[in-house]
Amino acid sequence: MTHSTPPTPSGSDVGGATGEDARRLRECVELARRCPTSFTAFAVGCVIVGDDGEVLATGYSRESDPHDHAEEAALAKLAPDDPRLATATLYTSLEPCTTRASRPRGCTALILATPIPRVVFAWREPDLFADCTGTETLRRSGRQVTEVPSLASEARQVNAHLFEK
Repeated sequence: MTHSTPPTPSGSDVGGATGEDARRLRECVELARRCPTSFTAFAVGCVIVGDDGEVLATGYSRESDPHDHAEEAALAKLAPDDPRLATATLYTSLEPCTTRASRPRGCTALILATPIPRVVFAWREPDLFADCTGTETLRRSGRQVTEVPSLASEARQVNAHLFEK
């Protein structure tokens, strides 16, 4: 499986990442460390932040259910019509999924069901479990997507067990 666009060269940030973006993504990586170990799913953390810097919700993979994804867990803590979402940023350590084996809707669809205008992530989802086109799907839908590949190695390290043979 391949992505429709080539990955960004390591170390170069894309789309206007800020120091705040890096700080929030590191919070996501720390949340990912809380994930129960799985050999069939990534460990991911998510932080949703209002435009005033207030953390609106956090989540991590398998937080309250073995099938929870981080974005799903964080979004479930907010009302879908919460007006703060219209100016919020969703941070996640891994590109939001588009395909899931365990649930009918991927995290990209869950994000698109909200007015969240901006998504920032560290690591493009490898094709280990499914082909992911989250970045492209979100952008086609008018969302601003910022990839910060200089932090991808931190997000990948939390998932190193998935690549050991």
